[in-house]
Amino acid sequence: MTQPSSLDELIEALRCLPGVGPKSAQRMAYYLLQRDPRGAERLSAALDHALKTLRRCNRCNTFTEDEVCDRCRSPRRDSSLLCVVEMPVDLNTMEQTHAFNGLYYVLMGHLSPLDGVGPKELGFDRLLARATDGIVREVVLATNFTNEGEATAHYISEMLHPRGLKISRIARGLPVGGELEYSDAATVAQALMERRDY
Repeated sequence: MTQPSSLDELIEALRCLPGVGPKSAQRMAYYLLQRDPRGAERLSAALDHALKTLRRCNRCNTFTEDEVCDRCRSPRRDSSLLCVVEMPVDLNTMEQTHAFNGLYYVLMGHLSPLDGVGPKELGFDRLLARATDGIVREVVLATNFTNEGEATAHYISEMLHPRGLKISRIARGLPVGGELEYSDAATVAQALMERRDY
């Protein structure tokens, strides 16, 4: 006896989530249907609403319901500072630090030639226009410290340096509260290279 095709479709749909394999998707589907049908309805309605109402901000490229997001419209933010991040979740992480009061540009990914993602796919022309609007003075590169993130930061730096902008990169090193004994050699080496006057 086979299971209903609508159940198969639900399980397959849940597999699109990062880190969710066939077994996890199956567990989630059965949980929603058996134990939390109201939660399933809420999830369905929220996804439907988000897909219908969310769009990309014309200035920073993150998700918003308006043409320009609240952050980009805020007069309290320093519009001469532009922080480039890979994904909206990275923007949220930066905001949680309360250490940056400038504006953002979200790439929605990183350079990855093997996956067919180049400057055109990431809309680097929009980033260039945003960074050279005459207001931005410094671009802070806050891409991840992966090979792809480093390549993306390097490409952006090479693209923007000739425009007379100050380009900076967030530092790497030991985490706050971290102990040398428990840190890997590469992290300690990076912290040594990026040391500063005290």
